[in-house]
Amino acid sequence: MYFHRHLEPVVERIAARKPVLILTGARQVGKSTMLKEVFRDINYITMNRPLVRESAKDNPSLFFEANKPPVIVDEIQKAAELFDYIKDIVDDDPRKGQFYLTGSQSMKLMKNVSESLAGRAGVIKMLGLSMREINQLAYRRPFVPTVGHAEAILQEGTAFDYGVILSCIHKGFFPELHETKVSLSDWSDYYSSYFQTYIEKDIKDVLNIQDESAFIKFVRSTASLTGQMLNLTTIAETCGKDVKTVRAWLSVMESSGLVYLLEPYYNNYSKRLLKTPKLYFLDTGLACWLLGWNSPEQLANGAMLGPIFESFVIAEILKSYYNDGIVNPPLFYYRDVDKNEIDLLIEEGDVLYPAEIKTSSDPSKSMVSAFRCLNKIPGKRTGTGALICLAKERLPLTERDWILPVHLL
Repeated sequence: MYFHRHLEPVVERIAARKPVLILTGARQVGKSTMLKEVFRDINYITMNRPLVRESAKDNPSLFFEANKPPVIVDEIQKAAELFDYIKDIVDDDPRKGQFYLTGSQSMKLMKNVSESLAGRAGVIKMLGLSMREINQLAYRRPFVPTVGHAEAILQEGTAFDYGVILSCIHKGFFPELHETKVSLSDWSDYYSSYFQTYIEKDIKDVLNIQDESAFIKFVRSTASLTGQMLNLTTIAETCGKDVKTVRAWLSVMESSGLVYLLEPYYNNYSKRLLKTPKLYFLDTGLACWLLGWNSPEQLANGAMLGPIFESFVIAEILKSYYNDGIVNPPLFYYRDVDKNEIDLLIEEGDVLYPAEIKTSSDPSKSMVSAFRCLNKIPGKRTGTGALICLAKERLPLTERDWILPVHLL
């Protein structure tokens, strides 16, 4: 079963404007599947096949003689020799939509893009399936906690179902897990295989890891700290490595689309604000598997439900921006030295939209009390606020803030 992706019109739009399209995202989120679905008549080649990869590296010019554009090249970063030839081809013939390049390790990929294809390529980021895509909603605008946004989703007939939401959070959002019904054993087998493939095919391409067990401890440590402020020292102590090594490892995980660092909001006024990012694991299913939460029931009754639920919400909102072609979304969090904290700020021009994220089904006004801190920021207005939670109905909480059930993201 193919889930239509909200990125599809963005891909078509950029292909009509640029000779090269770059699609980055974690392994198995559906990059090549989507491209093959949208561009069914275009030849597809993957650099995961050793003989194809060696052919491309040994004789790039002959490779493109045999595989003339338009062409989809999967995992292009494994054959970096091709980038200069792609540059020469599009410089000689600047027709739009010639090359569709994908990669699951954006650090290596974007280094080559910046060196060879600057100005010639449009870049898109892709995450796993969104709840909107799973529910086959047509609405695809980036999330803002306004009345119009919630009503647009309500008009498509979505309904709150706690069991379905919790099951999705536990299952994760890789398309393969949603194509057919999977048992908990299938789920465990999938993530075990996924994680080993990630280490073997992505990490060892970039990092010279001598101690694989330490790296596994590092990944599990980052999963255990999802939804918290980044503390490299704590992670380093857990896996027995120095902070420099942990910083390098985290950078690779971020560039491969597994974690996201939510930056704090600050401007010239806010010298007193803390400037440490918050760490989020982007696929909650993978986080659950790494942490040993082996069923939705264990997750619901466990100590990590709050942080994993927050990670799910942040990832869903991030998907709504990536799926509209916005690769650097205006998302932040707020925390000052007085410990006033707001889980999410969305900046649109001079307006800041605050959102708090709770697992509560019966929220209170006190949960959004930190929103008032935004009134101190010069040159900014505070927009509609939201308390995103497990309540069943969208209801007013204050004159400006609303209870927003999570299914209305």
